[in-house]
Amino acid sequence: MKQTILVTGGTGFIGSHTAVEVIEAGYEVVIIDDLSNSKLEVLDGIEQITGTRPAFEKVDLRDKTATENVFKKYPKIEGIIHFAASKAVGESVQKPLLYYRNNIVSLINLLELMPKYNVKGFIFSSSCTVYGQPKPENLPVTEEAPHQKATSPYGNTKEINEQIIYDYIHSGADIKSIVLRYFNPIGAHPSALIGELPNGVPANLIPFVTQTAMGIRKELTIFGNDYNTPDGTCIRDYIYVVDLAKAHVAAMRRVLDEKTDRIEYFNIGTGHGNTTKEIVETFEEATGVKVNWKYGPRREGDIEKIWGDCTKANNVLGWKAETPLKDVLASAWKWQKKLREDGIM
Repeated sequence: MKQTILVTGGTGFIGSHTAVEVIEAGYEVVIIDDLSNSKLEVLDGIEQITGTRPAFEKVDLRDKTATENVFKKYPKIEGIIHFAASKAVGESVQKPLLYYRNNIVSLINLLELMPKYNVKGFIFSSSCTVYGQPKPENLPVTEEAPHQKATSPYGNTKEINEQIIYDYIHSGADIKSIVLRYFNPIGAHPSALIGELPNGVPANLIPFVTQTAMGIRKELTIFGNDYNTPDGTCIRDYIYVVDLAKAHVAAMRRVLDEKTDRIEYFNIGTGHGNTTKEIVETFEEATGVKVNWKYGPRREGDIEKIWGDCTKANNVLGWKAETPLKDVLASAWKWQKKLREDGIM
């Protein structure tokens, strides 16, 4: 019997790529999404890649009754990969209560329902934002690095949710969890059948780069060029979304099939950082397309520099980010061109 995995936010950017990897690893997949920041057509892409159309339920996880109905309908769910959340740093500064309600209530509802429906494994989509701005001596950050105060309500919801999961397991709840703290996911599936599809103006760097290269956006603004970095722009650890998706499969296997601690934490990144300017220049090298960009003022909530030490994930999960940055950025451009061909943008 195939094990059934529930993927919340499974039509989103990371969720859809993870659904593909989970299906290809031999699991049955049920997707929950309220489609507030994704499109139903993503299911077509997942089906074209894998040959399997995952079950889908349009549900807002803040609605506990509707969420419980999913567990009643699919009684064989054994594990959950929880992506569903509001995720734009800038928007969270403007609308903090939306972020606290959406990101925290949905988690609590899922955790409460798990023991009732005998769901054992929980993989939580966390973020390097829980480390805040690490002190220089803590770079690259390990899982043991002290957590600094979150620089945005979005980051704070990740920190709060990690604490909720820990407290729930510590209270004796019969579940196991792996918390994946990932860095900056970018790129698109090599088939160009799924990728990042933001509603409206992109909040993330790569869609803004590809849309500017395509002429959809007039110019890209790099926020801040006076940071304490080699070229003055922020440093991030950019990880290929397909590599990231594979980490969830490794984590789910571990949480369901191995004897482990009831809660574990892993950094999921490449282990090194690139500046924003380097990303734009590498994109231009990888694609031969020039990007119209300028410097702008710093943006509230942005961290100066962060990249991860991912040795623990490499050794314990047997997982590693392997795709070269040029290939990752080329995949994002291939996806943007496919969107243009399809008349989407």
